Amino acid sequence: MIAMQTTEKDDAESIRRAKIVALVVAVSFFMQILDGTIVTTSLPQMAASFGVQPVSMSIGITVYMLTMAAFIPLSGWLGDRYGARRIFMASIAVFTVASLFCGLSGGLAEFVVARAVQGAGSALMTPVGRIIVLKNARKSELVQAIALITWPALTAPVIGPLLGSFITTYASWHWNFLINLPIGVLGMALVLRFVPEQREEDAGRLDMLGFVLSAGGLTFLLAALELSVKWDGGLLPILLMLAAGIALSVMATRHFLRVSNPLLDLSAFRVQTYAIATLSAGTASRVAINATPFLLPLLFQLGFALSSIEAGAYLLVYFLGNLGMKAVTTPLLAKLGFRTVLFFNGMIAALSIAACGFLVPETPRAIIYALLMIAGLSRSMEFTALNTLAFADINPAQRSSASTLSSMLQQVSMLLGVAIAAAALNISVALRSVEGPGLIDFRWTFLVVGAIGIISSLRFLQLAPDAGAEVSGHKIGTK
Repeated sequence: MIAMQTTEKDDAESIRRAKIVALVVAVSFFMQILDGTIVTTSLPQMAASFGVQPVSMSIGITVYMLTMAAFIPLSGWLGDRYGARRIFMASIAVFTVASLFCGLSGGLAEFVVARAVQGAGSALMTPVGRIIVLKNARKSELVQAIALITWPALTAPVIGPLLGSFITTYASWHWNFLINLPIGVLGMALVLRFVPEQREEDAGRLDMLGFVLSAGGLTFLLAALELSVKWDGGLLPILLMLAAGIALSVMATRHFLRVSNPLLDLSAFRVQTYAIATLSAGTASRVAINATPFLLPLLFQLGFALSSIEAGAYLLVYFLGNLGMKAVTTPLLAKLGFRTVLFFNGMIAALSIAACGFLVPETPRAIIYALLMIAGLSRSMEFTALNTLAFADINPAQRSSASTLSSMLQQVSMLLGVAIAAAALNISVALRSVEGPGLIDFRWTFLVVGAIGIISSLRFLQLAPDAGAEVSGHKIGTK
């Protein structure tokens, strides 16, 4: 009896500790993702302050993204070599200090340097933070832990532009960066207090060639996707960068498969649940879902001719939908299992995306709100299920590389979603030979994106009925 009570007490303590660690990591993730979305609203004011054209400010966003791409492949090795807790603390510190210098920048050159440093800190934060969560949560606790660190990615992109507009209008653009200081300090204090120090195995020597090849490949790929949305200088530079990114990525893959101590262990892709959740169906699903926050503001502002504030009111409903699914994610996965949830929820998400293309200014608000709520709910469920399933069958030796590879693929899927949506929209406009996009162009674009989501959902049927059951708690045959 006493032994049973002790076991129950230990289980409760383990659950509490895993939840606290996940919340600590989530605070840092929120700061990081919020910064990436909040800054876009203040670029015109920053340009006026620096005495440059607004278009010149895009370099601040680009250099942040490219620096982050360059350093992501290094994150897993650094966490193994110096300790995940120590590297996570360092990444928060670098990001916070760089945010201070961004806010204090007096010119474009200073701002670009500060953003580059900020990108380096951001590159280490996500994969290393995820490693910390994986090490401190047992498999039975993984769904709740992953759900906690997923909410910043769901909420920050929605509230970031609204918060940025408010700060820029009623304070100044500097506070869009200075707001990171108290969050960063709080994050470091929480890490020191709640995240345990764990001894690491010998990570071996740094695979420098692997780092150069993988960092170069990811950087060129993301640069090509980023420029495909913004670039007006023709297709040739984009195609050249895309070709360079693919070539370097292939070379990196061949290198990792040949050497004895690779920077990234690709054996995680032999695990079916990881491969489907990150590389194949998971990437396609994320592409469709990540295109939606890009398209919705354009639909409401260009298609409906609404102001940014009115469009923001609709996006808040989408944001509430993201939060609303959290309470039922764990019981649904336990009841239905990953395969069923990812298939049916993916279909709901894809169909809700496609349905957005049929919205018109005359559509009753109640219907628009209901559709956005469904899209937000399904988005939240899909991301949480994907992020959890990815690590359901990963062994401890694969965790660092698996987390790094997952972060790399998520960056690609995020920009690929925007690039595909922008390309579909531009092609529709070009075929109609008009100046700007209309409702019909948005309709075709949402249908294209929705079709990608439907195809990805069908791929989840390849999963075994009991896939990830140790994590979800799903038992075959239960009703």
